[in-house]
Amino acid sequence: MHDVHLEVLLVDGYALFLVVVAGILQFAARHSHHRSEHFRNSGFVYKRHIDVWECPTGHHLKREKTDFERKIAHYRAPAHKCNACPCKNDCTDSDNGRLLESRMDSWLQTELSRFHRGISITLLLLALFILGIELMRYRGINDRIAIAVFLLPIGLASSCRLASFIDRSALTPTRKSQI
Repeated sequence: MHDVHLEVLLVDGYALFLVVVAGILQFAARHSHHRSEHFRNSGFVYKRHIDVWECPTGHHLKREKTDFERKIAHYRAPAHKCNACPCKNDCTDSDNGRLLESRMDSWLQTELSRFHRGISITLLLLALFILGIELMRYRGINDRIAIAVFLLPIGLASSCRLASFIDRSALTPTRKSQI
C-alpha cells in the first residue's frame, strides 16, 4: 500500500493474527467438548421426543433424576434388562442397571465454554486496543484507512461476543436438585 507506514501494516497483521487465534481457540474448545460428549455416551442414541436414551441393544434408559444445580440429567436402564443382557460386561458393572449422565446445557452455556469465550474476547479486545492506539498515533489518511479496515469488523465481532458473554453469564439460575 502506498504511503502507509510499515508499523501500521505490522499492527494490522498482528490484530488479524489475534483474531485468528481467538477463532481457533473457540473451534478447538468446541470440538474437544463435542468429542468428550460423544465418547461418554458412545453407542447410545438420545430419543428427544420421548426423553430416553436407547442403548445399542435397543433398551431404553429413562430419566431417573435431574440435578438442576449441576445441570445434569441421570438416565438409568431397568436393572432386570441390563443384568440379562449379553453385553453387560462391556457396558456396566452395576447390578442396578446402566447409568448415563447427560448434560442439560448446550456447548455455549457450559462453564468451560465461558472460560474459552472469555479468553477469545480478551484477544479481540487486545487487538482493538492495539489498533486504537495506532489510530491515535498516525494522522495520515491512508494509515487511518488501513487501520479502520481491521478496526471496524473486529470491533463489531468483539461487541457481539461480549454482549453474548454477558447475557449468558446473567442467565445462570441456581436451583436446588430435584429427584
